Amino acid sequence: MPIKVLFICHGNICRSVCAQYVFDMLVGEDRLEYAYTCESAATSREEIGNPIYPPMRQTLMSHGVPIGDHRARQLRRSDYDEYDLIIGMDSENMYYIRNIIGEDPEGKVRTLMSYTDRPDELIDDPWYTRDFETAYRQIRRGCEALLDHLKEEGYDA
Repeated sequence: MPIKVLFICHGNICRSVCAQYVFDMLVGEDRLEYAYTCESAATSREEIGNPIYPPMRQTLMSHGVPIGDHRARQLRRSDYDEYDLIIGMDSENMYYIRNIIGEDPEGKVRTLMSYTDRPDELIDDPWYTRDFETAYRQIRRGCEALLDHLKEEGYDA
């Protein structure tokens, strides 16, 4: 059964969906679709049903990242049981993830950058910073590190 990853941000129209598409691309490049699946969700209800934010869409397209027909959704308590990893982008996300899912007895909840050599780095929301390129580069680095970590742990067999 594949490892299921759920990426989380505030609205599910910028960072988390970027991570979803980047991670999918990396998995595809390594031909590991049998080993990993991922989706994304929001901590808020503000953007439910909305597509990826156009500047993030443009940033992904400029890097050749394939984009699907995304519609934002909110994280649910039941997602904790459905996913193997729940990955947030910043400290506010982590706060609201824990409010929604409650306890994390299985240690599934982490920040994306915790898998990198800069584990305390957080990914600022480009909705506010308007710096979609920096967010993309951080997310790409985080997704590469996450995939490397999972392969090192033997989750690609």
